Amino acid sequence: MSALPSPHRHAPPAQRFFSRFAAALLAACCLLAVPLYGLAVDDPSEMLSDPRAEARAEAIGAQLRCLVCQNESIEDSSAGLARDLRRVVREHVAQGESNQQIMQWMVTRYGNFIRLKPALSIGTILLWSMPVLALLLGCGAAFFFYRRHAAAPPPPPLSDDEKARLARLTGEDDRT
Repeated sequence: MSALPSPHRHAPPAQRFFSRFAAALLAACCLLAVPLYGLAVDDPSEMLSDPRAEARAEAIGAQLRCLVCQNESIEDSSAGLARDLRRVVREHVAQGESNQQIMQWMVTRYGNFIRLKPALSIGTILLWSMPVLALLLGCGAAFFFYRRHAAAPPPPPLSDDEKARLARLTGEDDRT
């Protein structure tokens, strides 16, 4: 079998240079981006020495929302505030507080928004049900509005006296 000819073999030298330059630039960008991915990983100095306590702190941190990123847990975020919150969680774990006490401290301090999965309460039920309630209310209002207007009888036809009076008022009797 013969090998297929390279498309760059017969290309002008300037084109070969730019295609090689673009490939090298792409490779350099990829290599430079790899260390940036590691910034989201916890700093080893943040970690607790006891592996069980560290696992517990990570489990608690996975339930807490980063207030900067808002869709990441504090364990996944590399934001400075998330780092501070991870440190606070680890301090509370090291002091021997229960998971519930730590979560309650965070909610008291930052509000229910800090939970990635808020507890079921009247407020969350209302929040999630409002679109459905608004849709039902709108459909009900449209139904009753349509029903009221559809059920109204048509006006009775004008009598001969009314037609004559209307013709006088509009001036149509002069034209005929």
